[in-house]
Amino acid sequence: MSRPEGSQGSCSGRAGGAEKKMLKCVVVGDGAVGKTCLLMSYANDAFPEEYVPTVFDHYAVTVTVGGKQHLLGLYDTAGQEDYNQLRPLSYPNTDVFLICFSVVNPASYHNVQEEWVPELKDCMPHVPYILIGTQIDLRDDPKTLARLLYMKEKPLTYEHGVKLAKAVQSDLNSVLHACRRMDRSPVLLGVLSPDAERSQSSF
Repeated sequence: MSRPEGSQGSCSGRAGGAEKKMLKCVVVGDGAVGKTCLLMSYANDAFPEEYVPTVFDHYAVTVTVGGKQHLLGLYDTAGQEDYNQLRPLSYPNTDVFLICFSVVNPASYHNVQEEWVPELKDCMPHVPYILIGTQIDLRDDPKTLARLLYMKEKPLTYEHGVKLAKAVQSDLNSVLHACRRMDRSPVLLGVLSPDAERSQSSF
């Protein structure tokens, strides 16, 4: 697999003079749950060392699936309450949402059902979403475990994720079905595949 390189740019692109359709993927969730790290690791093969609150950011990646190139637009959003009015401005034309929660932040887990799913259903009721559990590397971190113990809480498990996915009716099959109607399923499968080739998109 070639090393992926992300770039900021417009929502459409051309390769060899032919316009490429873009799969628009918007990432939402509480602040500081690892949304930016998730996108940067995927798009740029780089992991940010420090937490910097995101207002809005955009990465464009070309995904090669079955010998064909597809343009993937990754949109990072701010989870803080201060940006509740600004954040939905990035929602139009979205093909799929990724709702992130941290497995070491139980509050972010509960907010998926209490805040994020209601917001998406209100703004974009027909767009599918996938749940993403982040920061799994911190499940065994001594400082993180000590903090959770002090709060009388524990890291979230795989079973917690399955339970939440069922509660909010999020599953990959429904997402693929929705993307198939828009001729987007090959791109989504490529995004989820570790063997897909990714490279910087040219505009």
